[in-house]
Amino acid sequence: MFGLDLTILLMALAVTVFASIVKGAVGFAMPMIMISGLASFLPAEQALAALILPTLGTNLAQALRQGWRAALATTLEYRRLLITLCITIAIAAQLVPVMPQAVMLMTLGLPIVVFALTQLAGWQMRFEARNRGRAEVTTGLVGGFFGGISGVWGPPTIALLISLDVEKRENVRVQGVVYMIGSAMLLAAHLGSGVVNGQTLPLSAALTLPAMAGLYAGFAIQDRLDQRRFRRWTLIVLAITGLNLVRRALTL
Repeated sequence: MFGLDLTILLMALAVTVFASIVKGAVGFAMPMIMISGLASFLPAEQALAALILPTLGTNLAQALRQGWRAALATTLEYRRLLITLCITIAIAAQLVPVMPQAVMLMTLGLPIVVFALTQLAGWQMRFEARNRGRAEVTTGLVGGFFGGISGVWGPPTIALLISLDVEKRENVRVQGVVYMIGSAMLLAAHLGSGVVNGQTLPLSAALTLPAMAGLYAGFAIQDRLDQRRFRRWTLIVLAITGLNLVRRALTL
């Protein structure tokens, strides 16, 4: 099915469900878990294509959780970030088909390891937010570059929101809107780059429904979890899978 061995397909399903439960429970890390997990046993380009539709669907649900009016207001308020992010994603995505596999794996793995280890150490990345416009553009450039290549632009977005001291509920909504619009741009960009095509799209579509189920399972168990401990173990898993991608890059 989808040109994959059944064992590989079940592994992809397990990674997707776990990633979406984490997203529902703690609000972040789904693309990082998916790309680091899937790229451990799939070609990097196929792993990237596989995460696009599941992340788009779950980000849409997160963005609209407080209604479309709130989402629209957030879109307008953060328009500089979103415009910069989308343009940079569109440009960076075109690099993926010409990247050597080792470079691709290293580009995927190294930022994930750095993010996970710095978070475990208690360090929060921040932007200089006194000039909000400049901070949003910087976030869009950094996030868009890594987003176009790996589907991951969460850490710079989180750093911006921490720098702006955004209230928790609004923080989650802003992340949802940024991730949703970025995911839509990522899909369009990789339709253009050829990463998303008739061979890779069916797997991505098949993983979307399990991802939505995992997201709502995460929502349901959110209040019952020791979130600090859960987040810590999620970061440990990210660090290990990211290190595995770096290992694969160095041994190719």
